Amino acid sequence: MPDAIVAEGLRKRFGDVPALDGLDMVVPAGTVTGLLGPNGAGKSTAVRLLTTLVAPDGGRAEVAGLDVVRDAARVREVISLAGQHAAVDANLTGRENLVLVGRLLHLGKSAARDRAKQLLERFDLLGVADRRAKDYSGGTRRRLDLAAALVRTPQVLFLDEPTTGLDTRSRGDLWDTIGELVSGGMSLLLTTQYLEEADRLADDIVVVDHGTVVATGTPRELKARVSGERLEVTVAPGTAPGLVRTLLAPVGSGPVTADEEGTGFDVPVDDGVDALVAGVRALRGAGITVTGAGLRTPTLDDVFLALTDRPAAAATEAPAPTATPEVIA
Repeated sequence: MPDAIVAEGLRKRFGDVPALDGLDMVVPAGTVTGLLGPNGAGKSTAVRLLTTLVAPDGGRAEVAGLDVVRDAARVREVISLAGQHAAVDANLTGRENLVLVGRLLHLGKSAARDRAKQLLERFDLLGVADRRAKDYSGGTRRRLDLAAALVRTPQVLFLDEPTTGLDTRSRGDLWDTIGELVSGGMSLLLTTQYLEEADRLADDIVVVDHGTVVATGTPRELKARVSGERLEVTVAPGTAPGLVRTLLAPVGSGPVTADEEGTGFDVPVDDGVDALVAGVRALRGAGITVTGAGLRTPTLDDVFLALTDRPAAAATEAPAPTATPEVIA
């Protein structure tokens, strides 16, 4: 079975703005790959190229063994895309939206109605099936949008920031749905800025910045690149930050950092519990009131900041072309 996605040296510019600058990535079949990066890193541009919405300026890519330029029409037959914003028609009911997509995909009337009913059941939408989509909550509209992307069962599903703007409960519900799709063997490429989302759903992660790949690996492998545990200590307000830094420095393996209030301190450590005990003893021995202390293992947030070295909202994604792209259901 060919890899779900293979990209080699993908390049794309919008005017003078380089959106992709030699992107390479592989998504094995039957897996979920998370595509992470700050705004403007090239994530959405990569999705547009891989789903044939725009053509690359250089490099090549295959989806399900098909070239995205030479075999664009065939690629569109084996993929589905759920974009950043729900693409359903707000004035149609949930059922009507799904039937419409089925008819656009050349299903007969009866087959389109049957498929709509199956998806309404699968995504727990039967109770609102005959209400207009404009009356749906954000989470419900996202479930309907994902259902629409599955009217034709794709070999490869692209999810471009599928839970943006959802509350915690709705996001969790959608994660459960995505997990079910994965267990069924579907191949997914997931772009997201929620690092917890990638940690929970992705088999592999590709981190992009400035249009190129800066790291790949499993969540565990990427976390291992950020050294050791970190000792976190909170002290009483009014404590001299310089004194706290001086006392914690000997137990750490790197610089001591402080929060804006000067009450929270963080330092990388090599010997975990021993460092925690030694640090608290040193502070208390100097008469400092310690209100909290603990050890934290690296997270994907740490990996993200270490690899990209800029805030997640430091830039804006290169604009999409003004021409209306083909619709992929």
